[in-house]
Amino acid sequence: MSKKLIFMLKKFATDLKSPKVRYNISNDLHSNLLKYYYFVFEEERVSAGKDQALISKWDNNGIPLNKTYIDVKDKKYVYFPITIGQVGLAVFHTYLKTKSESDKQRFLKFVDWFYENSEITDNLGVRWLTDVSLPQYKNPGPWQSAFSQGRGISILLRGYQLTGNKKYAEMTEKALIPFTKPVSEGGVTSFTKWGPFYEEYTAEVPTLVLNGMIFSLCGVYDFARVFLENKLAKKIFDEGIQTLKNTLPEYDLGYWSRYNLCKADWYPEIDPATIGYQRLHITQLEMLYRLTNEEIFKKYAEIFKEQDNLLNAIRMYVEKYKSLKKLNRL
Repeated sequence: MSKKLIFMLKKFATDLKSPKVRYNISNDLHSNLLKYYYFVFEEERVSAGKDQALISKWDNNGIPLNKTYIDVKDKKYVYFPITIGQVGLAVFHTYLKTKSESDKQRFLKFVDWFYENSEITDNLGVRWLTDVSLPQYKNPGPWQSAFSQGRGISILLRGYQLTGNKKYAEMTEKALIPFTKPVSEGGVTSFTKWGPFYEEYTAEVPTLVLNGMIFSLCGVYDFARVFLENKLAKKIFDEGIQTLKNTLPEYDLGYWSRYNLCKADWYPEIDPATIGYQRLHITQLEMLYRLTNEEIFKKYAEIFKEQDNLLNAIRMYVEKYKSLKKLNRL
């Protein structure tokens, strides 16, 4: 049995054990003061790799490094802004509970990581790049990501409110600029027939990963909450919500949800979500319904929840096996 197949069988076994409720949703989704993130990340769980299975190492500042995916050959470990942001938010949640100076200082190391590891240009503003290839999307890296942008904004704004240091807030405003630029020009947006889609994984063709789009909007909305007068943040958020409303039916396979809507000729026609991502989609849509009162989010949360049963999961795994074979991940 190949190493890749063993890896995926272990992943599937872990997936079967994923909790029905992926994350608790914060009780405060709108106030100007940013406390708990939209989803309550528990530090012990996140740091143990239960939600971020690729966390493998930690640097001297407590910043995690990810082990790269099994089809990446050029490096073994990488700083992954998406993961760093999730762990940082979990540490912030710990600080909210303890109010201890040590937990505050631990969180501020994440704030400083995002501040010090940004790429800043006149045209593209601030971006956080991930320096690793994406074989499944034929992107050799480094690559920009709307998900990374959202994480950076959420971390830096909490750092700004915690310290009063305006440099963090100024950086987040520049981090909105990539949302206005197409991927082909170094931005993070695919301008589709459904509207602007904020890409977790950027490539020559739109990849349209559902969970990454939703997470990216959380960062934009954090900015809109703190700076109510900022018209650009509101525009990015409102247009993104409309795009989600337009695209959600496309993600429904009738028995399960799609992970993405990538239509590249080398990519599988159907790439279903794993069980973990199916349950994440449900939680994310429930949060969006609470945030926006848009009935379509409640509707699809209920649809995807009804689909989550063993028979449908087995059907999904058959399709997932085909997709992984086509991507040479098995």
